[in-house]
Amino acid sequence: MALYRTYRPLSFADVVGQDAVVTTLEQAVTQNKLSHAYLFAGSRGTGKTSVARILAKHIMTHGIADETLKRQIIKGIEEGSLVDLLEIDAASNRGIDDVRDLIGKIQFSPVVAAAKVYIIDEAHMITKDAFNALLKTLEEPPAYAHFILATTELQKIPATIQSRCQCFPFRPIEEEDIVRRLQYIADQEHIIVDREALRLVARHVEGGLRDAISLLDQMRSLQKITAEDVSQRIGATGQAYIEAVADAIRRSDPTALLKAVRELEEVGTPLDLFLRELLSLVRAELHRAIEQKKPIEDSIRALDVLLEAIRNLRLSPVPGLVVESALLTLCTSTPNGRPEVLPAKATEKIEKQAKEVPREDSAAAKQEKKEESPLSAAEIEAPEVTQETITAAWEQILEETVPASVRMSLKNGELQHVAGTTVTVGFTSSFHRDKVAATEASRTIEQVMHKIFKRSLKIECVLEKDREKDGAKENVVNLADAAAEVF
Repeated sequence: MALYRTYRPLSFADVVGQDAVVTTLEQAVTQNKLSHAYLFAGSRGTGKTSVARILAKHIMTHGIADETLKRQIIKGIEEGSLVDLLEIDAASNRGIDDVRDLIGKIQFSPVVAAAKVYIIDEAHMITKDAFNALLKTLEEPPAYAHFILATTELQKIPATIQSRCQCFPFRPIEEEDIVRRLQYIADQEHIIVDREALRLVARHVEGGLRDAISLLDQMRSLQKITAEDVSQRIGATGQAYIEAVADAIRRSDPTALLKAVRELEEVGTPLDLFLRELLSLVRAELHRAIEQKKPIEDSIRALDVLLEAIRNLRLSPVPGLVVESALLTLCTSTPNGRPEVLPAKATEKIEKQAKEVPREDSAAAKQEKKEESPLSAAEIEAPEVTQETITAAWEQILEETVPASVRMSLKNGELQHVAGTTVTVGFTSSFHRDKVAATEASRTIEQVMHKIFKRSLKIECVLEKDREKDGAKENVVNLADAAAEVF
């Protein structure tokens, strides 16, 4: 039997790294305050299904005094043979007919246990119509029916469903907790493994204990598991290519980027792991820029591009193409010429080169600047800023505004007038007005306008009154639309 099944937690005491969730559920069991619907959300391998089964044991044996019957129910749950426990994979049973069949069976009382429990895994895969059909049952279930939904993508669960469940977030398990659990399993199975190898496994799985145990299982036949053995199986992280890629982005060198991606594929580096390494670097640069009060627009754009690439990587038939597209986007489409994704070494190199510029060249540059005409070439070529020219460029402004949530809010605005360098946009919704008026959002839009009109413009966001109601009532944004914008 696979190790992850052998060492699956059978009680709350066995659960690793989810202390807050376990403590709350244990208290609910002790105080007999169990809910009819739970929603467990978190990344894969963090214990959602295991905790669901443990909770099901308590629900289904509650009030049963016969110890023999209680043990039979618990054994049936652990073996998956108990008729009153239904585990449903929503990835393959996601339609309205499947849900209607489930609802039909709910009307029958439990056969053996004290209650019927439905565990729905990958719940975010259920279709909209199926969710609507399930909603009524979640609102008014039979007293003996309990639902436990598990998902890796909470944002895809409708708010109406979430509001009818007790929601529990399952966080990624800490590396040290994973290492301790792996060491315990290795000791029980007489597997000889270096501590550093376990740390490398824990770092690789990013909080997923099940994946860590599976990886240990793959290597258990080795006489001794070393860090090198782990590296050979998971591939290099791509750290060695990070600086080269960042340098190529800085130099806007697409050829070097394509070469780096090709080499990553040739050495077998998991591309999602490489993108996460690069994402960590950009995040560090963002934090550094905030601390030093420097512009952060380029870093935010880079984060958006990399996060989108990580999401698309799983579904793409050609993963390397996703990575190439993301890196080329970073290389060519940033508002300020290049994104701030450079590692410290590359940044220091640029600063050093800047300091080494000869004085006479610097003086010549200053003299040239003095002799320049009052109007720069950019200002001479810049289109006139009027309401007509802004209106004509509005689609381009919308297209280049990031992130998508700001773009959608800007689309809900209406260009009112242009006075000097101030562009006034009116909104009927305070939600959209505030979204666009936020410092970083407005600065991004102003940079887009600067790129088009070659001069500094200021966006002013105002709130209009609903004309149809003679200005008596503000038009409030639909809450469902607002939630969609956030996610």
